[in-house]
Amino acid sequence: MGACWSNRIKAVCPSSTGFTSRNVSRSRNDISSESRNSSASIPMTPRSEGEILSSSNLKSFTYSELRTATRNFRPDSVLGEGGFGSVFKGWIDEHSLAPTKPGTSMAIAVKRLNQEGFQGHKEWLAEINYLGQLHHPNLVKLIGYCFEDDHRLLVYEFMLKGSVENHLFRRGSHFQPLSWNLRLKIALEAAKGLAFLHNTETKVIYRDFKTSNILLDSKYNAKLSDFGLARDGPIGDKSHVSTRVMGTQGYAAPEYISTGHLTHKSDVYSFGVVLLELLSGRRAIDKNRPTGEHNLVEWAKPYLSNKRRVFRVIDGRLEGQYALSKAQRAASLAYQCLSMEPKFRPSMDEVVKALEQLQDSKDTQRSADHRNHRSGHSHPNNMPAHRRGGVEGAPTKTTYPRPSASLLYA
Repeated sequence: MGACWSNRIKAVCPSSTGFTSRNVSRSRNDISSESRNSSASIPMTPRSEGEILSSSNLKSFTYSELRTATRNFRPDSVLGEGGFGSVFKGWIDEHSLAPTKPGTSMAIAVKRLNQEGFQGHKEWLAEINYLGQLHHPNLVKLIGYCFEDDHRLLVYEFMLKGSVENHLFRRGSHFQPLSWNLRLKIALEAAKGLAFLHNTETKVIYRDFKTSNILLDSKYNAKLSDFGLARDGPIGDKSHVSTRVMGTQGYAAPEYISTGHLTHKSDVYSFGVVLLELLSGRRAIDKNRPTGEHNLVEWAKPYLSNKRRVFRVIDGRLEGQYALSKAQRAASLAYQCLSMEPKFRPSMDEVVKALEQLQDSKDTQRSADHRNHRSGHSHPNNMPAHRRGGVEGAPTKTTYPRPSASLLYA
């Protein structure tokens, strides 16, 4: 597990997040395998805490087991820290799920809740409620939990490559730039995860889509993590869910911030921000940028809608890796997702289709037209030549993200 502990405002637990598994199982042998099937079955009535924990299909660990698995939560086992608490690397047997010695069986990520306040407990329970029942190749696997005395812990599959946020924005030998093809792959797989949530029986709204919550396994397969802010979508003839404004600054849809009305199109807007980050290599909010460029969406939008100027948005480290026509199509998709009017944003199913077509297109034209467009212009995202290149062949050391600094208000 990687980037699901960013320092953002805590959420009120969903008032209707209960669901029951139908033909959903997690055998011990399935924990480390890459399932190609997805499953979700969600009744329309909320459940109590006891009902959620008793029917979650998850392993209930003792605190002693997790303490052993993480070598007593040693400081050198820490993978990341954030508003929820700390995350530790541990080891368990792949079949019995009993704690083992480091390096001898299956690596796990153990998230330990800070023992303060009731709000964190609600997010902890929401994660069990959703990830205990929802299974999809692009959602991180929740293996189990611990609920003992004041201890609240969650046990996830270990995501070797950490978060997309790290690979996009951290510099150094451990984080070489993601290639164009990998960025498209990540965008498509993350979109599939969101589309799956939106198509479940209760139309789950993720509400916290951002690069730090997209984790990468050893093969750079992308999976969504951190379901503490997730909500069931509107039911019946309701058009939205009314809720407190929660999330991370720069990613939340403008109508959600102004009204507290949450819809699936709120997630689509957040996806547009992340797609823009993947294209540009820039953070959604970056106060270190020059005046007028602090907010990525505000700065980039005029370029996204102009085919002749879209190159100004594309990460300079990607030069020569893509055809300009593909960049224009990707930028156009981001622009649609970022529409101020929710009704004009595509559905996530439509986003998935557009990205699949973009990835599968036979357009082989490379950087010639790109360079022609750039002649006489300096690229605003240019990086030194020694920092260009793809992520293939990058070192495999795992580093997990620090908490996000920019928060929304409650």
